[in-house]
Amino acid sequence: MQTGKLSGKIALVTGASSGIGEATALALAAEGATLAIAARRAERLDDLAKRIRETGSAALPIAVDVTDETQATAMVERVQQDYGRLDMLLAVAGVGVAAPFRNTTPEEYRRMVDVNILGLLYPIHAALPSMQRQGAGHIVVVSSGTGRYIHPSVVYSGTKHAVSAMAESLRREIGKDGQAVEQRLGDMEQLESEDIAAAILYAVSQPPRVNVNILTLYPTAQA
Repeated sequence: MQTGKLSGKIALVTGASSGIGEATALALAAEGATLAIAARRAERLDDLAKRIRETGSAALPIAVDVTDETQATAMVERVQQDYGRLDMLLAVAGVGVAAPFRNTTPEEYRRMVDVNILGLLYPIHAALPSMQRQGAGHIVVVSSGTGRYIHPSVVYSGTKHAVSAMAESLRREIGKDGQAVEQRLGDMEQLESEDIAAAILYAVSQPPRVNVNILTLYPTAQA
């Protein structure tokens, strides 16, 4: 029986056929999560699913274009039907063209907007209602340093600023859940010292290639 920090949890990872998405899926599987992995390249997904199953975790590959609302919605519904619930949505799918605006074609910047913004919103829109009914769930989005600081890559930087803004706005909207701030703060379970220590340990124990710049923790009721 697979055991780990995420045993019993159902996770959906978009952009899972390579890069950050692939690495995220493998990391979740190593902690016992049951995976649904989604991307356009079915052959690469099948290969990743095989590797995940070899670790003892289940893996459901779903070939999908997240820029298509119908496909993105069907993807989430498939996970819920096959696994009965969805605990984590890891919206990793993204594209970028590192070039000055004058050298970026309309086709390239339309693609960045479609994948980085709409390809993020469609899965979240589909997954959020069931998470709210469950009263629990995680939605993780991947922005970029260009999503916090002005960067000379106009369209990519713009889409990643949008990702950061949408994530923060959604966190505030859903976290409040219609309750007054004063009411929520009154009996809020505060962070423990050990929670902060764990975050510090994470930051200082990363390999030299990883620079942890901003790591923000909130009490769940305040998030």
